[in-house]
Amino acid sequence: MSTPAGRDIGQLLEVMRRLRDPLGGCPWDREQSYASIVPHTLEEAYEVADAIARGDMPELRDELGDLLFQVVFYARLGEEDGHFDFGDVVEAVVDKLVRRHPHVFGEEQVADAAAQTVAWEALKAEERASKAAQGVLDGVSLALPALTRANKLQKRAARVGFDWPEIGGVRAKLDEELAELDAERAPQSGAAPDAQRLHEELGDVLFSAVNLARHLRIDPEAALRDANDRFESRFRHMEAVAAKQGIDIHDSALDTLDGLWAQAKRDLARG
Repeated sequence: MSTPAGRDIGQLLEVMRRLRDPLGGCPWDREQSYASIVPHTLEEAYEVADAIARGDMPELRDELGDLLFQVVFYARLGEEDGHFDFGDVVEAVVDKLVRRHPHVFGEEQVADAAAQTVAWEALKAEERASKAAQGVLDGVSLALPALTRANKLQKRAARVGFDWPEIGGVRAKLDEELAELDAERAPQSGAAPDAQRLHEELGDVLFSAVNLARHLRIDPEAALRDANDRFESRFRHMEAVAAKQGIDIHDSALDTLDGLWAQAKRDLARG
């Protein structure tokens, strides 16, 4: 059965080739490089996550297409530079997935998803070991969002036993980092706080918060996204309530705003 026109990946590859054509292509697309399209790739990945969070399937379809286009763009650049093409990308990921799923494509068996996760990590560790000698933290991308990268760094360290054995130690560490931040905010010497030290101590607080999320088995990036969404919904509701009551939030006392915020939380909690 033939593939309908427009549904064949070859059509997308041809569109990409035309966009990059030195003579008749798009000026913007011709100017791009691997580095210049990275921000667009990250943005498209977040828009995929947003569509999933909102349960918007038509939007998800479109955003997945945009994300796929990013892969095709990198593959086109790789082909032009003589490094790899789209077929190489597909071949590499197929080989990797088959290799990492011997319980599906081979004779091995796993009891459940948890056992598969352990087996998956073991296979990845073997692959890393087969390459040049690497440190435990090698390969954790610098381009990841900071919360996600912190989570991955902590997971890597935990593989060699550098981890709290129970969550109580993690929670105590967070309290310790908060206390150190407070100490930097008000130095005993009476001197002005050191901006760099405040920066570092706040970073330690955030890193410890990510560690707590990891021990609670919560994705910190997703948790913060949800917190952002809750804040935005409540603040917008607060603005609407204020407008109905004839209150100008730009010229209101903090206790008035706190009251509006509390009402917004109550209203939205009732659904």
